[in-house]
Amino acid sequence: MTGSTSDPTAVTHGDRLDHWVSSYATRARSMTASEIRSLFAVASRPEVVSLAGGMPFVQALQADDFADMVAALIRDRGAVALQYGSGQGDVRLREQISSEIMTPVGIAAHPDDVVVTTGSQMALDLVVRVFCDPGDVVLVEAPSYVGALGVFRAYECDIVHVAMDDEGLNPVALEEAIARVLASGRRPKLIYTIPSFHNPAGVTQGAQRRSEVLSVAKKHGILLLEDDPYGLLGFDGPYVDGSAPRAIRADDADGVVYLGSFSKTIASGLRVGWAVAPHGVREKLVLAAESAVLCPSNFSQLTVSQYLATQPWTEQIKIFRELYRERRDALIDSLAALMPEGTQWTVPQGGFYSWVTLPEGLDSRAMLPRAVAALVAYVPGTGFFVDGSGTNYLRLSYCYPEPERIREGVRRLAGVIEGELELLNTFGRTPNASNTKGSDDLVQTPPTNLL
Repeated sequence: MTGSTSDPTAVTHGDRLDHWVSSYATRARSMTASEIRSLFAVASRPEVVSLAGGMPFVQALQADDFADMVAALIRDRGAVALQYGSGQGDVRLREQISSEIMTPVGIAAHPDDVVVTTGSQMALDLVVRVFCDPGDVVLVEAPSYVGALGVFRAYECDIVHVAMDDEGLNPVALEEAIARVLASGRRPKLIYTIPSFHNPAGVTQGAQRRSEVLSVAKKHGILLLEDDPYGLLGFDGPYVDGSAPRAIRADDADGVVYLGSFSKTIASGLRVGWAVAPHGVREKLVLAAESAVLCPSNFSQLTVSQYLATQPWTEQIKIFRELYRERRDALIDSLAALMPEGTQWTVPQGGFYSWVTLPEGLDSRAMLPRAVAALVAYVPGTGFFVDGSGTNYLRLSYCYPEPERIREGVRRLAGVIEGELELLNTFGRTPNASNTKGSDDLVQTPPTNLL
């Protein structure tokens, strides 16, 4: 190599294309692109049925009414909407979140307990920034939300997976994981869970399960981080009438930080979420938010607030629930009709996702290029683990495609899986088609009864 790494104009040779790589913070080493990103660029083509992305179906909104509402907001309150705001968030919106949005999940919180953020992803980032030093242990479900795993990695946390079953996070496995961490001389900082309509597993913790998980967290004095973007989108089982699962935070205001979002119930492009936290934690979150963005978008916040005040938002959520139930049914019925023997899947009672277990010996990551070639896309299970596990799982999303497109996508995917099985029967197990990859003794992979 010629020139100095401190000289951005220096000429380099070999495969080092980034002149500043030696100057990055250690946390930047975990900021790597997904190995399947290029495939999803292909999957975005209109001829490909994407069962991959969890995009809400915003076309179900009344666009003309929404446009009129925004126009009125700019006309009447434009000087406020287009100006800087509070680092904690708009007072009126925080009042609406406290008195209206969280009431269905049982949370009674003062508006001062609420911190508005740029999407709940930012709220998650703020909590981890406030609590976690490099090397701190965070307990997460196996599998877990890929966006959360990215945040934990970015702050150099030691991520420990905890087994799930068909009712979500397993409290016995949680106790065992905590015991192993403590025996190693460390103490977990956070327990991260998505109790309602889990992403990616599609399962929901019942009331007793939530109580058991909370008891474990309280017993060990570990903060519980409850992520609930889908709680109002139940449409089957106990939630067929539109009722929402009771939040864990509703039963413990001091030991739980609750994360919410308008991305799934109004529109993801508005990027408005929130955190509800104990008073001391709330203060730290506001300081962290101010250092990150100064203040969340006043325009987005006031748009959400105006929507809640002037539009039939509960009826709109009902429209979303019915729409997603129809699409869930199209997915599940097609899986039952078309998938080869040995394939299993969860049947979600709400939310966006079903978690699929492939027949023994198949590898969802290795299979993805062939699926995209067959014009169907999904998310391989490996993206939801930190240790390489999950090769025999994949996530399917039903929220965005029309039902007929979902049925066609499943038909194409079933053909790909059948082709993989034929190859497997002909040539035997491939080296990379295993259920799990070796990991340290703190990691638990999901049990077979996840389904």
